[in-house]
Amino acid sequence: MDKEFLQKFANNLKKIRKQKGIKQDDFLNTEGISRSMISMVEITKTDITLSKLKIIADVLKVSSKDLLDFDEEN
Repeated sequence: MDKEFLQKFANNLKKIRKQKGIKQDDFLNTEGISRSMISMVEITKTDITLSKLKIIADVLKVSSKDLLDFDEEN
């Protein structure tokens, strides 16, 4: 597991989620992903699959690419 990459992804996910005004609890009714999973991803305690990435992107109404599009300073 590449901790540095996961940290950058986590920071970007959290930033986008907050910009959209979406809370972790907003994932409660989402099939295939839970609030606790989002929390674990945002604190880099777990990794996710591509299908989970797609679900998160759909909830946030962004593309999967947007979630992975973080700069090196993030």
